[in-house]
Amino acid sequence: MGGIVPWARATAGKCEGCDTLATVVLFHSVYGLRPAVHSAADRLRDAGHEVHTPDLFKGRTADTVEEGMALKDEIGRDELLMRAVTATGPLSDRGLVYAGFSLGGSVAQNLALADAKARGLLLFHGTSDIAEDAAVDELPVQLHVADPDPFEPHDWLNAWYLRMRRAGADVEVFPYAGAGHLFTDAALDDYDEEAAERAWRTALGFLDTL
Repeated sequence: MGGIVPWARATAGKCEGCDTLATVVLFHSVYGLRPAVHSAADRLRDAGHEVHTPDLFKGRTADTVEEGMALKDEIGRDELLMRAVTATGPLSDRGLVYAGFSLGGSVAQNLALADAKARGLLLFHGTSDIAEDAAVDELPVQLHVADPDPFEPHDWLNAWYLRMRRAGADVEVFPYAGAGHLFTDAALDDYDEEAAERAWRTALGFLDTL
């Protein structure tokens, strides 16, 4: 796995007083709210979870990563986060699991670290900066990432992992050698069926522990 540090393996237990199944808010990538996101949500629903898929781009989608990045920059980070907060606000008392793909993972991380009632954080393909004063109470976190990933290089992941641990998160990282960045999206050239299925099996197991 190259220069990435040995990752901790989380052993989170069931949430006392929580329902057995999770309420998941799943954020899309820079491609927008496309069929792949709905398929992922259906996979989670089939496992018994309640899933919400906010549309941060308000109906707009992109055909290429370059179009998606331009759309993201046009909307702006602050507006995207505001839309995410607005979408999740009515649900936050439930103790949410925040999840997302790439850009959506970055959004999910920001919301989870700011929500004292967050039940978990499930990241596919993406992370975000962490404020120096970020603090959580053993928040269960799982990241699935290509190895190597041009958008999540080893040096960045090492630093991210250490900062998340310092903030109090209980972090697992699962690398997928040779996979493309968005390897869970069957509509993209990045797709890797074997890696995607392994990631989903592991992610569903993670949700079962919350």
